[in-house]
Amino acid sequence: MTQAPPLGAEERRMTDDEIIGSIGKYEFGWHDSDDYSKGVPYGIDESVVRHISDVKGEPQWMRERRLKALELFDRKPMPAWGPDLSGVDFDAFKYYVRPTDRQVNDWEDLPEEIRDTYDRLGIPEAEKARLVSGVAAQYESEVVYQQIQEDLERQGVIFTDTDTGLREHPEIFEEYFGKCVPAGDNKFSALNTAAWSGGSFVYVPKGVHVNIPLQAYFRINTQAMGQFERTLIIADEGSYVHYVEGCTAPIYDENSLHSGVIEIFVKKDARVRYTTIQNWSTNVLNLVTQRAMVDEGGTMEWVDGNMGAAITMKYPACFLMGAHARGETLSIGFAGPGQQQDTGAKMVHMAPHTSSSIVSKSVSRGGGRTSYRGLVQVNARARHSKSNVLCDALLVDKVSRTDTYPYVDVRTDDVEMGHEATVSKVSADQLFYLMSRGLAENEAMATIVRGFVEPIAKELPMEYALELNRLIELQMEGSVG
Repeated sequence: MTQAPPLGAEERRMTDDEIIGSIGKYEFGWHDSDDYSKGVPYGIDESVVRHISDVKGEPQWMRERRLKALELFDRKPMPAWGPDLSGVDFDAFKYYVRPTDRQVNDWEDLPEEIRDTYDRLGIPEAEKARLVSGVAAQYESEVVYQQIQEDLERQGVIFTDTDTGLREHPEIFEEYFGKCVPAGDNKFSALNTAAWSGGSFVYVPKGVHVNIPLQAYFRINTQAMGQFERTLIIADEGSYVHYVEGCTAPIYDENSLHSGVIEIFVKKDARVRYTTIQNWSTNVLNLVTQRAMVDEGGTMEWVDGNMGAAITMKYPACFLMGAHARGETLSIGFAGPGQQQDTGAKMVHMAPHTSSSIVSKSVSRGGGRTSYRGLVQVNARARHSKSNVLCDALLVDKVSRTDTYPYVDVRTDDVEMGHEATVSKVSADQLFYLMSRGLAENEAMATIVRGFVEPIAKELPMEYALELNRLIELQMEGSVG
């Protein structure tokens, strides 16, 4: 894996204070004109849901699914066990904003302002350098650009936006949509099912290995926008795919809402890696449901980076349905001033000889708060299963906070289970030791933080998560991790 070179020693000395202070800060806050959103109503009701379905020309079963989900959304309470969401006003968001009237497969055909946005984020360069097997770019509520390499198309790989997936592959779509994350699962899955638009639809045929990642990029541009992408991935028997998504948004006075749903189906002996680089601005509420169903011998890997948003609630889940299925989650969270990262993972063992691993690391500074909230459930049939959880949190100062909320439910005796959680502070002894070796104080601080997150940082595909390439050079490789 090619990674950006570390900063030189002299450059590091000049920038350590800035680097340490940059954790939780944001550099993608610029925005384009959003004249196309004028006149779009706020709030969600039956007329808004019907409008979305009408614009997309959806089949009757999907319209009915949306309307039923809207009823569930209205009835379901807000979660009361995590961050305080009592101030969220669902009538304060725009639920469907269409920035352009068509999707294109050539960057030059995009409207100039949208093209300039993606140029500044570097996405076309990844495609030109063949760093990705396919690229999808979602702007507001719609995927505006989609492309896949021809050799993958010849092998039967489908990589398109979810709306096109519904229209062109209705039998596959109807079989899997909502099977992993039903509308009634929680309030935000109900909201997504009612208002979903865009996202990625991926199908990898039996035995096909997509060796270079597929990438999707999500950008919110409009103030008080709600983005509700729906991603559906099916990896057939013996196949492999790595899917990477990145996210940014401008900084506004009003909050925006991101509430995506990701459903992944890992068939027998298949493997899927899903990497998320959530780098929303601090006016975004990031409330996401991610879940995979893993069949016999399959492997699901979540690599989860949470660097932004005012509040994040995200718990990637694996339901290990077949014998010898495996689930892994590697996650890292940065919380700066005014941020709350409530993240974790769920591993549900439904079959014998299944295994799971959760590694969660977090860094808090400037009054930021991180939380690990996880579930490991081993059902009665899941004999000879193994699970291990490791949670490490680092507090950079005395005003930040971290919490761990593990939940372990084991219903059979023949299980290997491990759980370890540590919270550490950057101590005077650590600083003194490194300073005695010739490092300045801020260099020593940066070295401690960088070493703490290195096991996760090395797993992040920085050359693909383009909106974080510049940020991670500073926060992870530039002495802070």
